[in-house]
Amino acid sequence: MDTLLLVCGCTYLLFKVLSALVEKMRAQEILRSLRLPELDEFSQFVHMLLPPTLVGIASFAAVITYWLATKPKALKPPCDLSQQSQEIEGGEQAHRSVLSDSPKLLTHYYNETRTMYEVYQRGLRITGDGPFLGYRKPAQPYQWLSYKEVSDRAEYLGSGLLQKGCGSSPEQFIGVFAQNRPEWIIAELACYTYSMVIVPLYDTLGPEAIRYIINTAEISTVICDNEEKAKILLKNVEKKETPGMKIIILMDPLEAELVEMGRNCGVEIVALQEVENLGQMNRRNPVPPRPEDLSIVCFTSGTTGNPKGAMLTHGNVVADFSAFLKVTEKVIFPRQDDVLISFLPLAHMFERVIQSVVVCHGGRIGFFQGDIKLLSDDMKALRPTIFPVVPRLLNRMYDKIFSQAGTPVKRWLLKFAAKRKEIEVRNGIIRNNSLWDKFFFNKIQNSLGGEVRMIITGAAPASPAVLGFLRAALGCQVYEGYGQTECTAGCTFTTPGDWTSGHVGAPLPCNFIKLIDVRDMKYFSAKGEGEICVKGPNVFKGYLKDPKKTTEALDEDEWLHTGDIGKWLPNGTLKIIDRKKHIFKLAQGEYVAPEKIENIYIRSEPVAQVYVHGDSLQSFLVGIVVPDPEAADAWARKRGFEGPFVELCKAKGLKKAIMEDMVKLGKQAGLYSFEQVKDIYIHCEMFSIQNGLLTPTLKAKRPELRNYFRKQIEELYTNTST
Repeated sequence: MDTLLLVCGCTYLLFKVLSALVEKMRAQEILRSLRLPELDEFSQFVHMLLPPTLVGIASFAAVITYWLATKPKALKPPCDLSQQSQEIEGGEQAHRSVLSDSPKLLTHYYNETRTMYEVYQRGLRITGDGPFLGYRKPAQPYQWLSYKEVSDRAEYLGSGLLQKGCGSSPEQFIGVFAQNRPEWIIAELACYTYSMVIVPLYDTLGPEAIRYIINTAEISTVICDNEEKAKILLKNVEKKETPGMKIIILMDPLEAELVEMGRNCGVEIVALQEVENLGQMNRRNPVPPRPEDLSIVCFTSGTTGNPKGAMLTHGNVVADFSAFLKVTEKVIFPRQDDVLISFLPLAHMFERVIQSVVVCHGGRIGFFQGDIKLLSDDMKALRPTIFPVVPRLLNRMYDKIFSQAGTPVKRWLLKFAAKRKEIEVRNGIIRNNSLWDKFFFNKIQNSLGGEVRMIITGAAPASPAVLGFLRAALGCQVYEGYGQTECTAGCTFTTPGDWTSGHVGAPLPCNFIKLIDVRDMKYFSAKGEGEICVKGPNVFKGYLKDPKKTTEALDEDEWLHTGDIGKWLPNGTLKIIDRKKHIFKLAQGEYVAPEKIENIYIRSEPVAQVYVHGDSLQSFLVGIVVPDPEAADAWARKRGFEGPFVELCKAKGLKKAIMEDMVKLGKQAGLYSFEQVKDIYIHCEMFSIQNGLLTPTLKAKRPELRNYFRKQIEELYTNTST
């Protein structure tokens, strides 16, 4: 109120000053018209008198008024940021969100939206024939399918699937093997409309895993985007490894050769449009699912053995995105004019949950062209407001920004400007209209389309330095979440207004989180540390046809054991500090099992011991290698390297030769590129029980190895990144 009164007072004063100036100008005109010398002198006197007084006051009043009108306002957090979670009653030291209005966990946000089918129907009601799914060709603007078009095509496709012999029930699994595009969403909605279950397939699983999924889920129908993927499926049929495969539906135009290839295998190859036409002629009434029905079986890539099919219900997905809405409802609630850029794989739940938020509110989804190198061009054309990302992309963005600041002076100025804005961010002010934005960050913001108001990152930990800089430079709200497929996507999320880094936020209102003892790693819940366990309506129902692994993940009380080690911070947020099993994610979200890789590399002739290290803030692996003194000497001489063992360990040429041999073995064993080390350090002393790097059973002590070689690991990452 005081500010309002001051603004009004200054505005009134400015009005009076301007009025006086106008009267002065009129008087001067009258005096000039009379041409009286004495009056001209009086005019000069007035002219000399007014500027230093009234004009000065007017200028001051204008500045004050403008400053008050444009003064940045801090975002008001929805809770006390010093207490973002609280312990639940009844023991177990489990925490819950303080943002929940009810003692019960959140299952839905809107009463009429409890299944994914109802989510799409709500978006349709809001927009009618408004734009929904966008796509583009190179150098062309986005073209849009409306909500009504997508709904109709989904019913046509679903009816066509039923006509082809698919069943209308949660036991009917339909495979989708495609890159992000409108037809992916149409296929998904077709399944939801008739209570079928979607099973995503993706390239990085590998052919063996794809075969396993098709057989485990008893998939007879797969919807593909192109001929290459169709041929992968047909090869499995030819080898009689997927005998249940009957129909492949292709999104792209069909070639007669592919149809003939399918006919020879006993598989019908049919165009998506043809199935839609069939369904349009034989349209069936929708058979909507229930919240407890399966919506998707999402197979996780895992690290060893076969992938595991996490069974997620409609209620699971709705609960998870409803919790996101609850957390952000008072700060940055989704709008009908929101636009999301879709480039993260739809086979993963993180992308799907964020899309559900947009769809539920009648927003638009624009798909990238399929080439990540063209993402910036797509964003400039689309001008998205919501940008889901993984830390690896944020790291690239950060590196590119500073690499384009070509001189030390420019980099210093960029950091200086970011520090000034980071002060605002720490005070809760997020904006993109400051002087720093105009002079330093406007180009960066425009590279993302210039309209981004929310960035959400997940799938792997994000660097605090990168997050801090981008929050300042992009002038938008940046949120970080933590979770896994088994709890649908997220179980913690940044509280709006808490723009600190180094943690993954507080529990979502749809789940409890507790930490349990991991005694062999010396983590104890009494100290606020332990394995992270999650319980709530977003937790999955188990792994498809795998009761053993289901029992390992879900205990009798329905707590999901994540395998991650967490620590409660004083403000009620969660920090990820370790991994129970020696499995970790790289920055791009890929899981890596280092012991599997070490068992392959150890077969290299000159290698006696090897330790493979990965960092969740990095996108590649590095290694510590101890050569075998005898084998390495002979192996080195064959390649022209001679000298004492200690000197050989320092030879750059020998190091390169050893790494090339290890990588060669890795390729022969079928390691993916992200599973191969990018650099190694040669250490000449064996890991042993005596130096504390091996257990009494001669197993590697990974935490001790990590700490022992911390300096060398940091140098490997620094040298390889530059």
